Amino acid sequence: MNYLRYRKIKNILFYLSLLLGALVTILPLFMIVSFVIKMGASSLNLDFFTQLPKPVGESGGGMRHAIIGTLYIVCLASILSIPIGLLCGIYLSEFKKGKVASLLRFAIDLLTGVPSIVVGIFAYLMIVVPFKGFSAMAGGVALSIIILPIVCRSSEEILKLTPNHIREAGLALGLPRWKVIFFIIVRSNFSSLITGIMLAISRAAGETAPLLFTAFGNMYLSYEIDSPMASLPVQIYNYAISPFDDWQRQAWAGAFVLIILVLGINLLARTIFGFKKIRNSFSRGNN
Repeated sequence: MNYLRYRKIKNILFYLSLLLGALVTILPLFMIVSFVIKMGASSLNLDFFTQLPKPVGESGGGMRHAIIGTLYIVCLASILSIPIGLLCGIYLSEFKKGKVASLLRFAIDLLTGVPSIVVGIFAYLMIVVPFKGFSAMAGGVALSIIILPIVCRSSEEILKLTPNHIREAGLALGLPRWKVIFFIIVRSNFSSLITGIMLAISRAAGETAPLLFTAFGNMYLSYEIDSPMASLPVQIYNYAISPFDDWQRQAWAGAFVLIILVLGINLLARTIFGFKKIRNSFSRGNN
């Protein structure tokens, strides 16, 4: 066997091993999604999105309160965490060195690895215990702690991709540093930053453990920020462990809706990022 043939065989084996690894990685996701679709799609109907839960013993009803509650709590968490996460990411990308940046980067890395149930216990001690009650605000605070490090790290990595000569060109024109950062660096990476934010939101939208300790759940539709509020993950959990077949079917339907919601946010983020890449390729082609 000559050396060229040996290299071709080695290349094919390496390619096949990579392909096998990719298939093994995709297979669990495909199995989960297909099984949830099989179990949940048959229980979906208009009542599921428009009706409140029925009392025990009555069939039918829906999860309108949980769907609205999930969107409500995720919006609260986004308002609390995204501005802070973006500012931290901008600081870390523009001021890479220094004790403050090192300490902040270490804290963000540490926060990323904290289990979500620990985040829920922390929010319970900080919000639920002092205010003597479960609330949507407590759920929003818990989810904001999950969103914050993801937004911060993704923003830092995205903004670091901007070449330094663009910063230097802005400063050479006499612009203040803050204008260079916000009107040139951040503005040119806006769609990529949105992508990172949406991925962080989709990560937090499916969390159950933090909401069990904070928002707790509610069988009725509520818009009060200081009252317990239903959410899809908690409602799915409660229905899944119940002994009633109808509630278990609705739990599968809720899981299906939650997966569609998370996948939808991810696909939207990828689409925004894809449009940016296409636009950049056209810009380079015209130049």
